[in-house]
Amino acid sequence: RSSYSCCYFVLPCCFFDFHGKYRRRQSKKTQYREYLDFVAQVGFVCGFHVEEDCLRIPSTKRVSFIGRSRTYPAAESALIDKQITQFINSRQTCAVATCDRGVGFKQEDHSSGLCKAVGSEPPEDETETAGTIWMPGFQPRGKVEQIRNCASLPRDFVDEVVLNVANLLLNAAPQKSCTDKRHGNMNTWNQGESLSLREVAEYLNKETLKKLKSEYGGLQTLLKNNHQVFEVLNGRVHIRDWRKEKPASKTKPEVKRRLSAEAFKTRLCWFFLHHPDGCSLPSEACPYAHGTEELR
Repeated sequence: RSSYSCCYFVLPCCFFDFHGKYRRRQSKKTQYREYLDFVAQVGFVCGFHVEEDCLRIPSTKRVSFIGRSRTYPAAESALIDKQITQFINSRQTCAVATCDRGVGFKQEDHSSGLCKAVGSEPPEDETETAGTIWMPGFQPRGKVEQIRNCASLPRDFVDEVVLNVANLLLNAAPQKSCTDKRHGNMNTWNQGESLSLREVAEYLNKETLKKLKSEYGGLQTLLKNNHQVFEVLNGRVHIRDWRKEKPASKTKPEVKRRLSAEAFKTRLCWFFLHHPDGCSLPSEACPYAHGTEELR
């Protein structure tokens, strides 16, 4: 629509309309085929000879459309632009009709997918020509996508939650006597108790929970992000015992073994700093630094 000399290529993937998710209208076709027909229809309404091609790519969605030439002369651009405007408005009307349970709307043509209000015509300001606002009210996604996986939370806040949850698990049960199977000796290292995510959430204050609920996955995501300290399985939280972790495979390619060695001891050991019994592993076996002097 930007210019008469414009050409286009499109590889349809996600099922979206102009104003939201694409809603199916024909059960005889697959969702993918119906959506492809809709995308091709958009090109045709915009006055293109629409060509369909199948790309040689390893994907289940590899049907593309190309618009290289127009179906009308340049002198008719203004007229076609009005047609495009009405089409866009009709798609918006479809979305509104769905939200309003279809009251006062009818579907004119299943093959074209055009919906119009009964007994009404588009307002004059909705038949704007090229060079004005094409789709009033449309809100594009921001250039910077907000990160909401707990990774952008303040470090002090995360550390406080980790410490509080760890102390809750450690104090929930008396110390247990654990066996270090690799060295064959007995030592006392408090593994704490396992609690459900709900039990842990009930322990945290309201302001902390409110802050976590604004993130995707909330408390569970934060605990999983702190893989060094916690293990979350089947909705229950455990203190991670690094003695039970499988040692690095000796069959790894040399490049991968070298990369993992380079990543060794780049962070301080949480257990060395905060656990009442210290780390369950000796310094040489722990993948984390027991003190700043070991940091790489």
